[in-house]
Amino acid sequence: MTSSAVSRLSVISNHITGNNTNNESRGDIGLIGLAVMGQNLILNMADHGYTVVAYNRTTSKVDHFLENEAKGKSILGAHSIKELCEKLKRPRRIMLLVKAGAPVDSFIDQLLPYLEKGDIIIDGGNSHFPDTNRRYDELQTKGIEFVGSGVSGGEEGARTGPSLMPGGSQAAWPHIKSIFQDIAAKTDGEPCCDWVGPAGAGHYVKMVHNGIEYGDMQLICEAYDIMKRIGKFSNKEMGDVFAKWNKGVLDSFLVEITRDIMYFNDPNDNTPLVEKILDTAGQKGTGKWTAVNALDLGIPVTLIGEAVFARCLSAMKHERVEASKKLQGPEITGESPIKDKEAFVDDLEQALYASKIISYTQGFMLMNQAAKDYKWKLNNAGIALMWRGGCIIRSVFLGEITAAYKENPLLENLLFHPFFDKAIIKAQKGWRSTLGKAIEYGIPTPAFSTALAFYDGLRSERLPANLLQAQRDYFGAHTFQVLPGKENELLPKDKWVHINWTGRGGDVSASSYDA
Repeated sequence: MTSSAVSRLSVISNHITGNNTNNESRGDIGLIGLAVMGQNLILNMADHGYTVVAYNRTTSKVDHFLENEAKGKSILGAHSIKELCEKLKRPRRIMLLVKAGAPVDSFIDQLLPYLEKGDIIIDGGNSHFPDTNRRYDELQTKGIEFVGSGVSGGEEGARTGPSLMPGGSQAAWPHIKSIFQDIAAKTDGEPCCDWVGPAGAGHYVKMVHNGIEYGDMQLICEAYDIMKRIGKFSNKEMGDVFAKWNKGVLDSFLVEITRDIMYFNDPNDNTPLVEKILDTAGQKGTGKWTAVNALDLGIPVTLIGEAVFARCLSAMKHERVEASKKLQGPEITGESPIKDKEAFVDDLEQALYASKIISYTQGFMLMNQAAKDYKWKLNNAGIALMWRGGCIIRSVFLGEITAAYKENPLLENLLFHPFFDKAIIKAQKGWRSTLGKAIEYGIPTPAFSTALAFYDGLRSERLPANLLQAQRDYFGAHTFQVLPGKENELLPKDKWVHINWTGRGGDVSASSYDA
């Protein structure tokens, strides 16, 4: 019997035998927040045999939920924080699914008077990981175990099986493991949920997941734009392309829903509904958090950064309308310039696949650096497995990442693994051809372009940063280091040096430098 099964039997046994000081305390877990995500998670837990206590700030929602969706299920209602806590077995397990920020702190403050040492608070919202770090530290001093858990999969995932990324107090994990792994999505029989690490590690991994999601969505949007504007494809034709891609290496939730969007027509006039949507994209901040953190840690997560900026540019609708009237560039008039559309689509598929590989490579580079800087021990294979099912970026592709990190947990860079190296080699011709066409015909491809630029930069033994360092030293005396080699024997080694770039001539020598 698995440890998860043993733990769950213990939970159920306690429920049956009434192993509590208060017979009314029969809830296995409490959940605060009855928006659709919260309701669906509660129903999911109840389906798996757990008794859930539901609470919402607007208590009328509790009554409505109990009388309708929750009717006949092992779900109890609470009309106050005190009642919620009284109805829970010990250690109390309470999950918050409320708006990130001040509401989380407010509910924690409301809970504390009714909690005891060893009780567990779980934040399942999209909290910023520094906030989770702070709450973890504060609650540790009070003897309360705190878990910050990423929850991905949207409303459907919450109901049928989300991807869960819990981190925080290790002591809490044995008490929530069976519940979390039972309700999580399953891939090849394994739950898409495992312990991530201490403090804010769970919310950090969810943040990177969301950043990668930004990148995936932007790449798909650029592929759509290229097909539409260069290939002159109809929405039905583009739907067929996405349907075909979803049967190959690009098989994923986001490609699948894009296929459905392309096929969907406005029932009023039977024309593609997507073409009637205002082209200004919103965002809730997790992509920006990922890009900012990448800058803080010095990791070139360029694709997610460009995906965030692409949304910002889309929001400048008025300015773009004005610019479209004044700024000149290539235009495609009449029929598509593409003669072989099958080859065109094949090249685009390879460009999308290669760029996707780069995006995930950058995401795992960032998590590797975070593990070092924050002293976390992250399991990359486990993270990739958690993302294989239930979450928004779920895809067949993540299975290869899981396998790569299982084969070599210390893999420095995904591109160094034979599978991804071969995939990039195969994709390069189509990748470069697609970008060439986009540039020729004036189609913006910030995500595709930065992916290729990153790849070419990474494979360059030398970059022009030597000139950049000379410039910095020239105007700001920022110093530089000298390349090793016999040709540089007269120059200082193993130290930072500054040179007076003006007012001197003749041969360069060590005496020309100020250490």
